[in-house]
Amino acid sequence: MNRRELIASVAATASLAASGHALARQSSGASRMPVPPVARQEPHTITQLGRTRIDEYHWMKDENWQQVMRDPGVLRADIRDHLNAENAYTRAMLAPTETLQNTIFEEMRGRIREDDSSVPAPDGDWEYYVRYETGAQHPIHARRPRGRTDGEQVLINVAQMAEGHDYFEINAAGHSPDHRFYAWAEDRQGSEYYTIRIKDLASGEVLADAIDAGYGDLTWTPDSQWLFWTWRDENGRPARIYRRRVGSAENELVYEERDPGMFIGVGLSQSRQWLMITVANQETSEVHLIPASEPTRAPRLVEPRREGVLYSLEDWGDRFVVQTNDDGATDFKLMWADAANPGRSGWREWIGHRPGIFIMEVTAFANHLVRRERVNANTRIVITRKADLSEHEIAQDEDAYLLGYSSGYEYETDILRYTYTSPSTPVETYDYNVVTRQETLRKRQEIPSGHNPEDYVVHRLYATASDGAEVPITVLALRSTPIDGTAPLMVYGYGSYGFAMEPNFSIRNLSLVNRGWVWATAHIRGGSEKGRGWFEDGRKDRKINTFTDFIACTEHLLANGFGDRRKVCAYGGSAGGLLMGAVTNMRPDLWAGIIAAVPFVDVLNTMSDTSLPLTPPEWPEWGNPLEDEAAYDYIASYSPYDNVGALAYPAILATGGLSDPRVTYWEPAKWVARLRARTTSDNPVLLKINMEAGHGGASGRFDFLKEIAFDYAFAIWAVERGWQQA
Repeated sequence: MNRRELIASVAATASLAASGHALARQSSGASRMPVPPVARQEPHTITQLGRTRIDEYHWMKDENWQQVMRDPGVLRADIRDHLNAENAYTRAMLAPTETLQNTIFEEMRGRIREDDSSVPAPDGDWEYYVRYETGAQHPIHARRPRGRTDGEQVLINVAQMAEGHDYFEINAAGHSPDHRFYAWAEDRQGSEYYTIRIKDLASGEVLADAIDAGYGDLTWTPDSQWLFWTWRDENGRPARIYRRRVGSAENELVYEERDPGMFIGVGLSQSRQWLMITVANQETSEVHLIPASEPTRAPRLVEPRREGVLYSLEDWGDRFVVQTNDDGATDFKLMWADAANPGRSGWREWIGHRPGIFIMEVTAFANHLVRRERVNANTRIVITRKADLSEHEIAQDEDAYLLGYSSGYEYETDILRYTYTSPSTPVETYDYNVVTRQETLRKRQEIPSGHNPEDYVVHRLYATASDGAEVPITVLALRSTPIDGTAPLMVYGYGSYGFAMEPNFSIRNLSLVNRGWVWATAHIRGGSEKGRGWFEDGRKDRKINTFTDFIACTEHLLANGFGDRRKVCAYGGSAGGLLMGAVTNMRPDLWAGIIAAVPFVDVLNTMSDTSLPLTPPEWPEWGNPLEDEAAYDYIASYSPYDNVGALAYPAILATGGLSDPRVTYWEPAKWVARLRARTTSDNPVLLKINMEAGHGGASGRFDFLKEIAFDYAFAIWAVERGWQQA
């Protein structure tokens, strides 16, 4: 018997050992509960920088994980058996909630207009949009003559393309500037290895010789003859930029990045004058330019990368607008640069650094420039007239809201399309004339089952962190929900990579709020809700601020009557799952239930494995424990998997995706196994692995809602202690 067969044999008998282990820890009244799988322990010793750790569940990582990402069928049999056993146990434990799951799903589905469509985006003689047919999981991409409501031409029908696939997702998609071709990047597994296809819209034929191993982006040249895209290597990283002439099967290398710690991408300036290759990580960047009219020219470096300096360019005719944090401009400043000399030596200050006013993005149009700024967890849009640099802004006078805008396809336009939403207000889409300042409502998100914003109340609270920082919290509740310490409370957070948790409308959260729950989003450090400095105060050797902020927010909510201490759940995904794992280790008494979606919980092992897709690029976020002893020790102090102890853990649900390249399936699987082995409580620890999906979960819009309904049913079950009667 070889090692693989031996492992499979051991796994096949694991359920027999599980029975005695589980029943020994349960009262006789709970003996009818489903029996959890017991993962075998194979101590694996890791010595690193003179430090040693033991990982008894290391075996859950398939040695051929790269192949598993592309073809889940090759997953080692004993691992598959274990994951299937975990899924079966979770289904059995939550079987009493199936009716509730279905009810919540139907509620959420009832808030979607099933034949919804986007507001058409004009480009020349056409306008492009996405629409759904009633009952369809996936959309139709279409166009029609500009200004008309008839004459639709279907570009691709994703619902038909997805037939027969457990997973199917379109990432980037776009028409050629001459409107002859349509290209898209498709993923049939959830591994985020994309295949790019091109359709001739005149003949309706899809061109032969698809492009494989794409990163998910694509960019047309203005002459419609070339397509640029990013190539993903065998470790799942963006490593090269290629171009291909339409109709050819030959890929031409444009740029190759040798540093595995950098992300790369390619795009076209709004003016369509420049192809821009961006190389960046969380703290350093550089830009390379190619004249779009000469797409076969070699890229020209604008300014060499300097550690800690970020910059980006916007073409504004005779000049570039440079957005940068150079010279200590933490929240960014804007500079001018002549088109002939775009490098740092030619940068001249235009809008200086204003601490606390975070410049999020900038887009240049022919006669005006639009920038979006964040101030204290809210956003505003500022419009600058090119002729005299005069400014005016679009903002709202509310406690919590979100403004966004779309750059669209056209450069020579005075119309800006922007959106407004708040936790109680569905999305509204406006066309705004930047000259006359008149706006036209183009669409208000329809809630077919009914929704009255006046039935809800939105609060913006501030919790005081352990070091005195004021942490914003956005709260949504029914106006009729008493704020007297009796309501169930859901606290949601993320707190990494500078990603802000925006105060937007969600059809999903209403299924808890309408049941009398309070939904609170904690805008903790590690995000950018209060600027880039807020992000920098929650990463690397200040990461623990993220966790203590979240705990402080929860305590503040409870102290002010926004929840019942016995009925508090916490929810976070990906790096927000790291947050869930950390706060559960720090304060297991604070929560009735924890939902950790695709959780990044095995931080020390992952950041020490250079073969994984995101490890080198994320050392600026977490530190490098392979070379830096201080980074090793700091990560080891909070990494959820490494800090699981003999504690009375709350009910926990962890989810994952088998083909997830960002947070690999073995992270939640190992975490759950260790939690279950060490917890001193009888609270259930559950694992749900989607065997046909990746990081984003199910690809269909309704299937995704079923996953959310499952999570919410778990939360209700946890606070009501329904598992005690399972």
